[in-house]
Amino acid sequence: MTVYVSALELFSLGIGPSSSHTVGPLRAGRAFVDGLAARGELDRVTRIEAVLYGSLGATGLGHGTPDALVAGLRGLDAETCDPDDVRSCWARHDDGAPLLLAGRHPVPFRRDDITLEPRTRLPEHPNALTLRAYAGGPLPLVEETWLSVGGGFVRRLGAEPTDARPATAPADDPYAFRNAAELLALCRAHGTSLAGVAREAERRHRPDAETDAGLDAVWAAMQECVRHGLAGSGELPGGLRVRRRAAGLRARLESTPDGPGDGIDWLHAWALAVNEENAAGGRVVTAPTNGAAGVLPAVLHYASEFVVGMTPERVREFLLTATVIGSLAKANASISGAEGGCQAEVGSACAMAAAGLTAVLGGTPEQVENAAEIALEHHLGLTCDPIAGLVQVPCIERNAVAAATAVSAARLATHGDGSHVVSLDAVIETMRQTGLDMSDKYKETSEGGLAVNVVEC
Repeated sequence: MTVYVSALELFSLGIGPSSSHTVGPLRAGRAFVDGLAARGELDRVTRIEAVLYGSLGATGLGHGTPDALVAGLRGLDAETCDPDDVRSCWARHDDGAPLLLAGRHPVPFRRDDITLEPRTRLPEHPNALTLRAYAGGPLPLVEETWLSVGGGFVRRLGAEPTDARPATAPADDPYAFRNAAELLALCRAHGTSLAGVAREAERRHRPDAETDAGLDAVWAAMQECVRHGLAGSGELPGGLRVRRRAAGLRARLESTPDGPGDGIDWLHAWALAVNEENAAGGRVVTAPTNGAAGVLPAVLHYASEFVVGMTPERVREFLLTATVIGSLAKANASISGAEGGCQAEVGSACAMAAAGLTAVLGGTPEQVENAAEIALEHHLGLTCDPIAGLVQVPCIERNAVAAATAVSAARLATHGDGSHVVSLDAVIETMRQTGLDMSDKYKETSEGGLAVNVVEC
């Protein structure tokens, strides 16, 4: 069995500010009403209610979770909807006014039909929500519990994960791998790169031309997000009065007579641009999550501007290489801040970006693995403690710092020969163990760290 997750699933279009708290609940709501419609039960529904547990309940208001859930119940799609249509779907709903389930079936809906239970944590995952549909009686017609497991991926409790790969044995799939050691062995055996292994895995899903078109669309969406972010101004929503800085930094860099130097300041500007867009509820690419969405686009912009010979093919190589590393982190640890802290989100994104940059710099598979290891190793133990439950402080700056760390990790790795003491597998396992040991108050609940030690303004 391979742990590889397709690049077109790991990188998906969504809306801010959180893949697990916004995109995931939206997708769960949409899947719930789609299921009702498919079974012919939608028209029987007279009332609907939801309960947000654990981390979804603790920081759901700051992350726009009720709004996103209601948008999903209305039948909106995270990849295609207008972000403006999602904002305030719940917050500004008139109590008792009809809610159009799946965009067509009206039921009376009150804001308190969605309740938050932050102290209740289901054992399967800290991001859980239960949806109930009633048909006039006291007992629900349908009740489902959904898990938002990070990166916008959702799973109905008791069902097969939506991102599950076919359980092919290594003998049946010559490019299957379960960890980085097996991945490097494949590269050596087949004389290929990490991106080459990813390419073979993608061929099990679609022709190369379709994969290339999808990767090109991912890169185009990242570029569009950066453009929007670099033009943004004013304060971010939520009450912290955080001012957007990316546009001002861009203006200063463009007016500098001596140019941008080694590009690190531009790297910061690109990362800030993406995460300010995310915090504003704009459209971003999960990479591998929304909270960490600025790291990889910033480093890929850096590669495009400051690495000689970047072509569309090299951009695809970057993204495929990053996908392999993200797949390893997702399968063998976590990419969910609520499950593993910010090490799982920004740490994984940093490792993915460092690996992609090393690959396009001409690094060997061993150097690429080394870069990912360096990047992730120095994020171990990083907590997720957003002030006021908003993906703003420290999240936005954290992406800019991690983007610079990814570049440093790639540079360190390319100066070596790929040999090193700590393996990527050891670091990923350490991240998993650290996440288990970490107190829940440091895992996207806003109950510890900066979230309680900084006075909200």
